[in-house]
Amino acid sequence: MTPLSRRGILAGAAALAGTGAALSAAAPAAAASRGEGGKRPGAVVFRNVRPFGAKTPVDLTVVDGRITDRPARKGARVIDGGGRVALPSLVDAHIHPDKTTWGSSWVTRKPASGIADYCEQDVEIFKSQPRPVGERAYGLMSHAVTRGTRAMRAHVDVAPAYDLAGVEGVNAARERLGHALDVQVVAFPQHGVIRTPGTAELLEEAARSGAVDLVGGIDPISFDDAMDEQLDLVFGLADRHGVGVDIHLHDRDEKGTKVLRAIIERTKALSLRGKVTVSHVFCLPHLSDTELGRMAADLGEQDISLTTVAPNESLVLPIEKLRAHGVRVGLGSDGVRDAWSPFGNADMLHRAHILGWVTDVRLDDELAACYDVGAHGGADVMGLDRANLEPGAPADFVLVRGENVQQVLVDMPQRDMVVHGGRIVARNGELA
Repeated sequence: MTPLSRRGILAGAAALAGTGAALSAAAPAAAASRGEGGKRPGAVVFRNVRPFGAKTPVDLTVVDGRITDRPARKGARVIDGGGRVALPSLVDAHIHPDKTTWGSSWVTRKPASGIADYCEQDVEIFKSQPRPVGERAYGLMSHAVTRGTRAMRAHVDVAPAYDLAGVEGVNAARERLGHALDVQVVAFPQHGVIRTPGTAELLEEAARSGAVDLVGGIDPISFDDAMDEQLDLVFGLADRHGVGVDIHLHDRDEKGTKVLRAIIERTKALSLRGKVTVSHVFCLPHLSDTELGRMAADLGEQDISLTTVAPNESLVLPIEKLRAHGVRVGLGSDGVRDAWSPFGNADMLHRAHILGWVTDVRLDDELAACYDVGAHGGADVMGLDRANLEPGAPADFVLVRGENVQQVLVDMPQRDMVVHGGRIVARNGELA
C-alpha cells in the first residue's frame, strides 16, 4: 500500500466569510480524481448553487477534479444544484474506524476505570464481532462519505492481541473507497509501546512495509511509564522509514506539558518539522495565557499540528489562540460506537456543531469559524489542499438545503449531494 502523498496547503482561512461571487470555476488540475467507472470526470458544471449561502446562485465548473474559473468546454456534463448551498467538504482529523461496532448488534458495555480496562474491552469486542475489521471499517467510512467527509486520519490499533489485522482491514476499506475518500493510516499502539511486549516490533513492521502513513504513541508517562524510551522508539521509526508521527496525549497536568516539550525537542533534533501531530493535548487548555503563548510559539516554530475532538468545554483546545502562532489544528470524531463509548456517528458536520455547542458560540463569524475548523483544520493537519471552492481548489463539496453556513451548522440538514474530485459520490445520505 503506497502511503498517501502529502500535498501543498492552500492559504485562505477567510473562505467561509466570502460571498462566492467569483466561484463559477478553476485552474488546470494539479491532481485529477477518478470519475465513474474509474475514469476522470472531465468537465462538469454544477449549475444554480450558492457557495457559502450567497444570495445569487452561480455555476461551479470543474475540470479534472478541480474548480476552474474558465468557461466550461463544449459537451461538459451539467448538474442542477437546485439553488442549494454549496459548502466545502469536511475532514475528520482523528477517528478510530477499526474499533467500531457500527452496523452491528448492540453491545452492552461494562464499567471501566482507565485505559487498560478499555483496552481489555476492545479486545473482547474484536473477538466477538461477527464481521471482520475491513467490513466494519468500510461501513463506517462509507457512512462518513455520505455525510460529507472528504478525508480522514484513521488511527488503527497495533498490538499483539490483533497483530496487524486492523491495519490490513482499514487499508482494504481505504482501497474500496479510493474514489470517494482520502485516508491516512496511523499505526496506533493503544495498549502501550513499552508496557506491551511485541508492540514495538509490530510498529516497525507496519512502518517498514509502507502500510501506514504515520506511527503513533500514547501517554508516554502516565500510561507507558517510559517517556524517553517510547518517544525515542516512535520518533526513530518515523526518521528511518519516512513516516509521520501522531501521538495521543491525554494528561491534563505537568506530565502532559513535559511530554509536549519532549516531542518538540525530538521534532527539532530529527528535522521532522511539519510531520508531527499531537492528539487531544488536554494539558493545553489548563495553561495560563503566558504559558500557552510560549508553548504555542514553540509548536508553531516546529510546525507541530494538533487535533481536538471537542469533548467538553474544559478539554477542547483553544483553537484561535493556537492558530495565532501558526499552529495547525484539526477536528475529529475519535471513537465511534466502540468499547469506549456508545456514542459517535462519524458525521463531521455534527462534530463541528458540537464544537460550537461546547464553546458556547453565538455570533455569525464564530459559527462560520467552527465550520472552518471542520472543513479546513483537518486538511491543514493532513497536508491536503483546502477545498475552499476557489479556483484551483479540489472540487470537494456538499450541497444542502439551507440559508447560509451558520444555519447549516446549527440545523445539520441532510447532505443532498456529496462531490469528491468533481464526482458525485453520495446522494441523499447514500453512496452514489
